[in-house]
Amino acid sequence: MIRSTLMAGGGALAILTFFWLPAEYGIDPTGVGGLLGLTEMGEIKQQLAGEAAAQDAAPVAPAAGIASAAVPGEVVARLDRIDAQLAQIAAVIGADVATAPSAPDVTAPAAPAPEPEAVAEPAPTVVEPAEAPAPAVVADAPGWRDEVVFTLGPTEAKEIKLVMAAGDVANFEWVSEGGGVNYSQHGDDGGANEVRFEDGRAAPGQEGTMTAPFAGNHGWFWRNRGNEPITVTLRVGGAYAQMIEVE
Repeated sequence: MIRSTLMAGGGALAILTFFWLPAEYGIDPTGVGGLLGLTEMGEIKQQLAGEAAAQDAAPVAPAAGIASAAVPGEVVARLDRIDAQLAQIAAVIGADVATAPSAPDVTAPAAPAPEPEAVAEPAPTVVEPAEAPAPAVVADAPGWRDEVVFTLGPTEAKEIKLVMAAGDVANFEWVSEGGGVNYSQHGDDGGANEVRFEDGRAAPGQEGTMTAPFAGNHGWFWRNRGNEPITVTLRVGGAYAQMIEVE
């Protein structure tokens, strides 16, 4: 890093001595500026600067038709060519002409930043506690009083009934495994009164309630019309005196 710093400093000093002093002020301690035409460029610049200073110091002429002397176009073109050559030489050496010392840049102090405006804090939001939802009412599963399981071979049948008083309500469900069965849900009082609730064919099951319209025996008759054994499970609950199997 020290070697790089020394090399950069040496390059800058060479540019200052060989090029910048002759080109800007006409000072050529080494004679290189004269060979490159830079000394003449610096002398022209100094002459122009002196003329500009003299014009600024002189009083304004009353005649409006008198114009200030213009710089010959040939001189301006020559100065531009010398500036271009100077930039090329600096690029070859590895340093930019712009790195030469220049007048300090006087920058006006930045205006103080405006103070931030006070922002009103939002009012706190009051959240009312949500009312807990009422617990859902779940109906109790029917309590079964009796359960019977039986198997029907092909063409076999079975009849089961509940002994009920008029107005009694019984809950029931039955399901078949191995196939559907034909059934008839009906009732009688052993005499003239009979009632038929529901019939079905090849049914896999049934569930619901059964209300006795009169006192007597109310229930189901099943028959297996298939070719394979079928198992039926019956569950009953509610109001009835007893479960009986009708032969």
